[in-house]
Amino acid sequence: MSAARKDLFSRALVAAPGRMHMAAHSHHLWPDATLAAQVEAWEDAARLADHKWDKALGQVYPAAQGLVARELALPSPDTVVFAPNTHSLLTTLVSAVPRRPARILSTDGEFHTFRRQAQRWAEAGEIELTLVESDAPGFAERFLAAARLGTFDLVFVSHVFFKTGLVFDRVWELADLARPEGSWVVVDGYHGFRAVPTDLSAVADRIFYLAGGYKYAMAGEGAAFLHAPEGFGPRPVLTGWYAEFSDLEGPPGGVGYARDAARFLGATFDPSGLYRFMAAGRMLEAEGLSTTAIAGHVAGLQRNLLTRIAAGAAGPLKQAVVLNPPGQGPRARFLALRHPDALAWKQALAARGVVVDVRDDVLRIGLSIYHDEDDLESFCAACSALA
Repeated sequence: MSAARKDLFSRALVAAPGRMHMAAHSHHLWPDATLAAQVEAWEDAARLADHKWDKALGQVYPAAQGLVARELALPSPDTVVFAPNTHSLLTTLVSAVPRRPARILSTDGEFHTFRRQAQRWAEAGEIELTLVESDAPGFAERFLAAARLGTFDLVFVSHVFFKTGLVFDRVWELADLARPEGSWVVVDGYHGFRAVPTDLSAVADRIFYLAGGYKYAMAGEGAAFLHAPEGFGPRPVLTGWYAEFSDLEGPPGGVGYARDAARFLGATFDPSGLYRFMAAGRMLEAEGLSTTAIAGHVAGLQRNLLTRIAAGAAGPLKQAVVLNPPGQGPRARFLALRHPDALAWKQALAARGVVVDVRDDVLRIGLSIYHDEDDLESFCAACSALA
């Protein structure tokens, strides 16, 4: 793509005409197509009543599975299971680890969904947690070396780190260590899905992949998903009644589980998130907006913005350290700038109607297909006023 597609986001853009939204990595604006999908979900509930689930689970759900399978080059959409959020999928998955305390390897840079829950599990003696420092030189080698010790039941790590924007491009090497009996490898792909082109075809039989619709899939809440390889975690302890809808296997007289990824299903949920997920995904496909094309558009904007910042056009942002500068290989869909004044900058920009966000001392700027060069100029002008 060569130009911004503001036309696809007209409702979100006119809804707050004084806002400059530079946080597409955090809460991505919803495209117009998702409004029709939201209305469709309501109208289906009104028209079909009790039978709305025939459509939600019989049509919308498998269509959403298909979108994920195509995006990630999965061998089958049946390996994809949806849930309202990644926390419910995470807790269900870890409950399937047969050993207690479960031995888990991860990093100190994981998103709060894992960070908080893992810390509490460790306090309660449910897991033994080993963390590798993520924001330091040589991370990939250090993490892979720790994983290769073979002493862990589960390895959990991000593809793209949510705070620094660093891409763990060797994460797929962990597939060589994965076995149904352990270790299990779980890749947090939330900042990678539809942001970094991702082909799981060579590792889908050994790696779990966790992501959702809130960020670059442009669908909002309620559409988190897990790709679950066959034979890994067949009997989660945390289990909802939806997990017994399909062909079951289990001990005679015991609790049966679906044979595919539905073994990780929970219970009743709001299906409107899946309607929006499907609508946004189909819009992107229909418009030819592949992840590669969008990533190329954003990369060009990022290079331009960093050039402007380095030249002083964005005022004090020139003083910040860019944690994820352009380089070889895939890149995050946001820029991460470290500076002690990051929070103060964020607050001052918010007062001017500019939306960015901060993680500790890191200012994050997220760009998407509704941004163009004029937006960069306006953003830099707002930043210059911070001086």
